Amino acid sequence: MNKESTYNSILEDILNCTKCALCRSKTHYVPGDGPLDSRVAFIGEGPGREEDAVGHPFVGAAGRLLTELLKEIDMQRDEVFIGNIVKCRPPNNRTPLPEEVDACLPYLFAQISVIDPEVIVLLGNTPISALLSPQYKVSAIHGRIFEKEGFKFFVTFHPAAALYHGEYKELLRKDFLKLKEILNATKNSIGGF
Repeated sequence: MNKESTYNSILEDILNCTKCALCRSKTHYVPGDGPLDSRVAFIGEGPGREEDAVGHPFVGAAGRLLTELLKEIDMQRDEVFIGNIVKCRPPNNRTPLPEEVDACLPYLFAQISVIDPEVIVLLGNTPISALLSPQYKVSAIHGRIFEKEGFKFFVTFHPAAALYHGEYKELLRKDFLKLKEILNATKNSIGGF
Protein backbone atom coordinates (compact mmCIF):
# COMPACT_ATOMS: atom_id res chain seq x y z
CA MET A 1 0.00 0.00 0.00
CA ASN A 2 1.43 3.40 -0.93
CA LYS A 3 1.54 6.45 1.33
CA GLU A 4 -1.65 8.02 -0.07
CA SER A 5 -3.76 4.88 0.12
CA THR A 6 -2.48 4.17 3.65
CA TYR A 7 -3.42 7.70 4.69
CA ASN A 8 -6.84 7.44 3.01
CA SER A 9 -7.48 4.28 5.01
CA ILE A 10 -6.65 6.17 8.23
CA LEU A 11 -9.02 8.98 7.18
CA GLU A 12 -11.79 6.48 6.53
CA ASP A 13 -11.29 5.03 10.02
CA ILE A 14 -11.44 8.53 11.56
CA LEU A 15 -14.60 9.45 9.62
CA ASN A 16 -16.34 6.30 10.90
CA CYS A 17 -15.09 6.42 14.49
CA THR A 18 -17.45 5.74 17.39
CA LYS A 19 -14.81 5.03 20.08
CA CYS A 20 -16.00 7.79 22.44
CA ALA A 21 -19.03 9.97 23.09
CA LEU A 22 -17.64 12.95 21.15
CA CYS A 23 -18.77 11.35 17.89
CA ARG A 24 -22.40 11.81 19.00
CA SER A 25 -22.19 15.55 19.71
CA LYS A 26 -19.98 16.68 16.82
CA THR A 27 -21.19 18.13 13.52
CA HIS A 28 -18.13 17.03 11.52
CA TYR A 29 -15.06 14.96 12.19
CA VAL A 30 -11.93 17.13 11.87
CA PRO A 31 -9.13 14.72 10.91
CA GLY A 32 -6.50 17.32 10.00
CA ASP A 33 -5.20 18.92 6.81
CA GLY A 34 -1.91 19.10 5.00
CA PRO A 35 0.40 17.42 2.53
CA LEU A 36 1.67 13.94 3.27
CA ASP A 37 5.27 15.13 2.87
CA SER A 38 5.00 17.98 5.41
CA ARG A 39 8.25 18.84 7.17
CA VAL A 40 6.23 20.15 10.11
CA ALA A 41 3.07 18.97 11.86
CA PHE A 42 1.19 21.37 14.16
CA ILE A 43 -0.94 19.65 16.78
CA GLY A 44 -3.57 21.47 18.84
CA GLU A 45 -6.07 20.30 21.41
CA GLY A 46 -9.32 19.75 19.52
CA PRO A 47 -11.73 21.35 17.06
CA GLY A 48 -13.67 24.41 18.15
CA ARG A 49 -17.11 25.58 17.01
CA GLU A 50 -15.97 26.88 13.62
CA GLU A 51 -13.81 23.84 12.92
CA ASP A 52 -16.68 21.53 13.84
CA ALA A 53 -18.96 23.42 11.44
CA VAL A 54 -16.66 22.96 8.42
CA GLY A 55 -14.59 19.84 9.21
CA HIS A 56 -11.18 21.55 8.97
CA PRO A 57 -8.73 22.48 11.76
CA PHE A 58 -7.76 25.98 12.82
CA VAL A 59 -10.23 27.97 10.69
CA GLY A 60 -11.33 30.43 13.39
CA ALA A 61 -9.46 33.31 15.00
CA ALA A 62 -6.73 31.00 16.36
CA GLY A 63 -6.29 29.59 12.87
CA ARG A 64 -5.92 33.04 11.38
CA LEU A 65 -3.20 33.82 13.94
CA LEU A 66 -1.47 30.52 13.15
CA THR A 67 -1.53 31.37 9.42
CA GLU A 68 -0.07 34.82 10.21
CA LEU A 69 2.70 33.30 12.35
CA LEU A 70 3.56 30.84 9.58
CA LYS A 71 3.86 33.69 7.07
CA GLU A 72 6.18 35.52 9.45
CA ILE A 73 8.60 32.57 9.26
CA ASP A 74 8.24 32.21 5.48
CA MET A 75 5.95 29.20 5.54
CA GLN A 76 2.56 28.71 3.95
CA ARG A 77 -0.30 26.97 5.66
CA ASP A 78 -0.69 24.54 2.75
CA GLU A 79 2.88 23.23 3.25
CA VAL A 80 2.32 21.99 6.82
CA PHE A 81 0.10 19.40 8.44
CA ILE A 82 -2.34 20.83 10.98
CA GLY A 83 -4.32 18.57 13.29
CA ASN A 84 -5.50 18.03 16.83
CA ILE A 85 -5.25 15.51 19.63
CA VAL A 86 -8.99 14.74 19.30
CA LYS A 87 -10.83 14.69 15.98
CA CYS A 88 -14.27 15.75 17.30
CA ARG A 89 -15.24 18.92 19.14
CA PRO A 90 -15.63 18.53 22.88
CA PRO A 91 -18.89 20.14 24.08
CA ASN A 92 -18.48 23.86 24.78
CA ASN A 93 -14.80 23.59 23.78
CA ARG A 94 -13.91 21.94 27.08
CA THR A 95 -10.57 20.16 27.47
CA PRO A 96 -10.81 16.60 26.12
CA LEU A 97 -11.24 13.93 28.79
CA PRO A 98 -8.47 11.33 29.21
CA GLU A 99 -10.64 8.58 27.67
CA GLU A 100 -11.35 10.81 24.64
CA VAL A 101 -7.64 11.48 24.18
CA ASP A 102 -6.88 7.76 24.54
CA ALA A 103 -9.52 6.90 21.92
CA CYS A 104 -8.13 9.39 19.38
CA LEU A 105 -4.37 9.12 19.86
CA PRO A 106 -3.96 5.98 17.71
CA TYR A 107 -5.33 7.96 14.74
CA LEU A 108 -2.85 10.78 15.30
CA PHE A 109 0.03 8.30 15.69
CA ALA A 110 -1.03 6.64 12.43
CA GLN A 111 -1.17 10.01 10.63
CA ILE A 112 2.25 11.02 11.97
CA SER A 113 3.77 7.68 10.96
CA VAL A 114 2.66 8.27 7.35
CA ILE A 115 3.60 11.97 7.19
CA ASP A 116 6.87 11.47 9.12
CA PRO A 117 7.46 15.18 9.83
CA GLU A 118 10.88 16.46 10.85
CA VAL A 119 9.31 18.45 13.70
CA ILE A 120 5.99 18.10 15.51
CA VAL A 121 4.88 21.41 17.03
CA LEU A 122 2.78 20.95 20.16
CA LEU A 123 0.38 23.86 20.61
CA GLY A 124 -0.51 24.08 24.29
CA ASN A 125 -0.85 21.84 27.31
CA THR A 126 -3.19 19.13 25.96
CA PRO A 127 -0.83 17.99 23.18
CA ILE A 128 2.16 18.38 25.51
CA SER A 129 0.49 16.16 28.10
CA ALA A 130 -0.63 13.57 25.53
CA LEU A 131 2.59 13.34 23.51
CA LEU A 132 5.39 14.30 25.92
CA SER A 133 4.42 14.17 29.58
CA PRO A 134 1.56 15.37 31.79
CA GLN A 135 4.23 16.79 34.10
CA TYR A 136 5.18 19.49 31.57
CA LYS A 137 3.39 22.84 31.24
CA VAL A 138 3.73 25.08 28.21
CA SER A 139 4.54 28.17 30.28
CA ALA A 140 7.65 26.42 31.65
CA ILE A 141 8.96 24.70 28.50
CA HIS A 142 7.81 26.75 25.48
CA GLY A 143 10.39 27.41 22.80
CA ARG A 144 12.20 24.15 23.49
CA ILE A 145 12.65 21.01 21.45
CA PHE A 146 12.33 17.51 22.90
CA GLU A 147 13.17 14.16 21.36
CA LYS A 148 11.01 11.17 22.18
CA GLU A 149 10.54 7.85 20.40
CA GLY A 150 12.41 9.06 17.33
CA PHE A 151 10.42 12.29 16.93
CA LYS A 152 11.38 15.91 17.55
CA PHE A 153 8.72 17.88 19.41
CA PHE A 154 8.79 21.68 19.55
CA VAL A 155 6.66 23.23 22.27
CA THR A 156 4.77 26.52 22.16
CA PHE A 157 1.51 28.14 23.18
CA HIS A 158 -1.78 27.46 21.42
CA PRO A 159 -2.67 30.50 19.28
CA ALA A 160 -6.00 30.74 21.14
CA ALA A 161 -4.06 31.40 24.37
CA ALA A 162 -2.44 34.42 22.71
CA LEU A 163 -5.89 35.72 21.75
CA TYR A 164 -7.06 35.53 25.37
CA HIS A 165 -3.77 36.52 27.00
CA GLY A 166 -2.05 39.23 24.97
CA GLU A 167 1.28 38.71 26.73
CA TYR A 168 1.58 35.27 25.07
CA LYS A 169 1.45 36.71 21.56
CA GLU A 170 5.02 38.00 21.63
CA LEU A 171 6.23 34.76 23.26
CA LEU A 172 4.50 32.82 20.47
CA ARG A 173 6.18 34.98 17.83
CA LYS A 174 9.60 34.42 19.43
CA ASP A 175 8.94 30.67 19.60
CA PHE A 176 8.05 30.62 15.90
CA LEU A 177 11.35 32.37 15.11
CA LYS A 178 13.14 29.62 17.08
CA LEU A 179 11.17 27.05 15.09
CA LYS A 180 12.39 28.68 11.86
CA GLU A 181 16.00 28.42 13.09
CA ILE A 182 15.52 24.74 13.97
CA LEU A 183 14.02 24.00 10.55
CA ASN A 184 16.79 25.90 8.77
CA ALA A 185 19.43 23.99 10.75
CA THR A 186 17.73 20.67 9.90
CA LYS A 187 17.48 21.66 6.24
CA ASN A 188 21.15 22.67 6.09
CA SER A 189 22.36 19.56 7.93
CA ILE A 190 20.84 17.27 5.29
CA GLY A 191 21.94 19.31 2.31
CA GLY A 192 18.78 21.32 1.72
CA PHE A 193 15.72 20.54 -0.33
